[in-house]
Amino acid sequence: MKQKFQINGISCGGWVARVKKTLESHPNIDKAEILLAPKGATLITMNEALSVAEIQKQLDALNGYTITEIN
Repeated sequence: MKQKFQINGISCGGWVARVKKTLESHPNIDKAEILLAPKGATLITMNEALSVAEIQKQLDALNGYTITEIN
């Protein structure tokens, strides 16, 4: 299952790598594709549906990032 999100707070490729690694460390996230253009656009492939709140908890380890779902 793939879902689109917007992650706010990403400003460079180094942070893309950190956020990607943090998201992919969640057991239900198979893959996170994060783009710098448009800034912070993210496609997350999951093996089980996760709420935005659950994904935000994962990101909270990296202070300063917020995530919203894109419909």
